[in-house]
Amino acid sequence: MTTEQIKQLIAGGEGLTVEFKKCTNTLNNSVFETVCAFSNRYGGYILLGVDDDGTISGVNRSAITAIKNNFANMLNNPQRLAPTLYLNLQEITVKGKTILCTYIPVSSQIQSFGGRIYDRNEDGDFDISGSTELIAHLARRKSTQFTEREIFPYAKKTDFRFDLMPQIKQRAINTRSDHPWANMSDMEIMKSSGLYEEDRITGKVGFNRAAILLFGRDEIIQQAVPGYVTDCLFRVDNVDRYDDRERVETNLIESFGKIMAFIEKHTLDRFFLIDNVSVSVRSHIARELVSNILMHREYTGTFPARIIIEKERIITENWNRSLQPGRITLENLNPYPKNPILARFFVNIGYADTLGSGVRNLYRYTKIYSGGDPELLEGDIFKTIVPLLKDGNVPVNVPVNVPVNVPVNVPVKNTASKILAIIANDSNTTYEEIASKLALTRKTVQRHIQDLKNNGVIKRTGSDKKGHWQVIENT
Repeated sequence: MTTEQIKQLIAGGEGLTVEFKKCTNTLNNSVFETVCAFSNRYGGYILLGVDDDGTISGVNRSAITAIKNNFANMLNNPQRLAPTLYLNLQEITVKGKTILCTYIPVSSQIQSFGGRIYDRNEDGDFDISGSTELIAHLARRKSTQFTEREIFPYAKKTDFRFDLMPQIKQRAINTRSDHPWANMSDMEIMKSSGLYEEDRITGKVGFNRAAILLFGRDEIIQQAVPGYVTDCLFRVDNVDRYDDRERVETNLIESFGKIMAFIEKHTLDRFFLIDNVSVSVRSHIARELVSNILMHREYTGTFPARIIIEKERIITENWNRSLQPGRITLENLNPYPKNPILARFFVNIGYADTLGSGVRNLYRYTKIYSGGDPELLEGDIFKTIVPLLKDGNVPVNVPVNVPVNVPVNVPVKNTASKILAIIANDSNTTYEEIASKLALTRKTVQRHIQDLKNNGVIKRTGSDKKGHWQVIENT
């Protein structure tokens, strides 16, 4: 490391991947607890000779050799640190004082020190030896296996809701007209989508956890995934508890609709013309939030997933197997699959788009809806915060590619949205021209336009022959 890099680490302070230790003349056990914690979490930098507040106290020159030898010997002693590590301390001079630094990589195995297991949380090291749940989560995080693929060999066909298959086929066809699922049997779909498989290592054959989550009856879901629930809260007036609540504990296919309905019930809808198509931006935001919380969460944890709607924001939280902690932005976006079988299934039925597109969509549509950016925070708990409209007002900084803002709660249907797009592009267009472009009768066009007028979306200035249309924007 360079002197400049060390200065930047010190300026940033201690955190999830940075630890300061005073260590003027000798090492203490807390150094190796941090080594263990960093190795078990995301890795990190240890700086010896720096106080907790970032003050550079330095390491005594006469003690450097002994400290280096002690550090190396302890890391290579399997009776103290298991598994052993091979690391060195590097000398860096900052402001005339010597700092010893090293980077602790992530271990592929669970690391222990003195027979205890430590994990990192914020800027501290925590002994989790007494918590079987936290140790199990640590093991899952280090595992290369996806827990959605665990096979339940005793799960039977009668444990599943195959009555959902017709709507699944229809959704797949709506997404792609020549979708192969259209002509497949129920079990062929289960096998082709990876929900019924054979483990080539153990020899187990059967339905996996992903299948149970998507199609399982409520009883088998609770047996196979005992911590599964999505807790939906509306909290505006009664901020200590909630104004409305729904606990969703059924299969993911029906859960998607239930959670979407809860969000739509408690948030304002707002239509915008995007690329000359009237779009419910709220629905797009809700879709990304719901698909993310259902297909990217770690289902073997007991932390309940939550969707909390407050006056000025929506918050989602779910248990997560994190590999890249911190805030996710469009600049540092590096998507990786959490549950690839569930993700592919959601894409096939139109509940989600390709990997990474959800983050981009959230940034795009939140900016349109509220003028702000979402926050996506990766950690053991994955948290998303989407700002809502304040006081029901339209944001001033609506992007230029969104020329029309239609008032809230206006039932703009597909045909009406096409008519609205034509009017927005040509304020002088006539009923006949609209009817001709959309292959509709003049009477049908008149009916939809009257609905748009009644809802305050458009108005006509002047006569039918010499007047023009005006799209009414909210202010």
